[in-house]
Amino acid sequence: MLILAAVMNFLVGICIGLTGIAGFLLPMFYTGFMGMPATEALALSFTAFFVSGVLGSVSYYKNGKLDLAPAAVLSIGSFFGALGGVKINLLIPEETIKVILYVVVLLSGISILLRKDSKGTVSEKRRKSGKGRWIGYLVLGAVTGAVCAASGAGGPVLVMPLLTLIGFLPHTAVGMSLFNSIFIAVPSAAGYLANAAYMEQMGLMLAIIIVCHGAGVIIGSKNAVKINQTLLKRIVAAGSIAIACIKLWIG
Repeated sequence: MLILAAVMNFLVGICIGLTGIAGFLLPMFYTGFMGMPATEALALSFTAFFVSGVLGSVSYYKNGKLDLAPAAVLSIGSFFGALGGVKINLLIPEETIKVILYVVVLLSGISILLRKDSKGTVSEKRRKSGKGRWIGYLVLGAVTGAVCAASGAGGPVLVMPLLTLIGFLPHTAVGMSLFNSIFIAVPSAAGYLANAAYMEQMGLMLAIIIVCHGAGVIIGSKNAVKINQTLLKRIVAAGSIAIACIKLWIG
């Protein structure tokens, strides 16, 4: 099981480094395949999301693909939204949380599959104008942070499509969503780890996750410009829809 967790985190890390998405597959893997309780699954998942957020956003920042000012405002909202999301999750029965997770994954997969990649040229001026844009980023961050923390969706899978709709370039949206995921992951990982059982046995898995997931993110980030991102996103989206449907209708 440790080997499977290592391989899964490595592969998901590569996909996150390449496109910013696929992190939501980790809690599904832990709960659906490994039979792990939701709290422990989310604790491990958000620890991985923290690693991918730090490594991925640093890589995108070095490549000039991270618009730091709006990302910071967005992340402030996400931090407080995530705090509320963890509390909501802990108040809801575990089976209900799993259903919420699968529904979020299903909708996320559909949105990725249907979303057209924006070139960011039409709405760029509109994005930079308007006094209420910073408040809008805060609200967007708070809402997405709460949803991601409660469901285990990670962050980029929901935030990235919304940022492209606002007018950010696709690669910039990936960088911003990875940066934003750090501030979702910190309160989420801390909250779920504090309520997780058998933390002594989870220590080795946490170490493996950090190393393997981080290695995957580094490899994916370095090769992001070489891969057909549209094709990869469609593969991830189709697989996510299939897995979510199986778990929702078959169990």
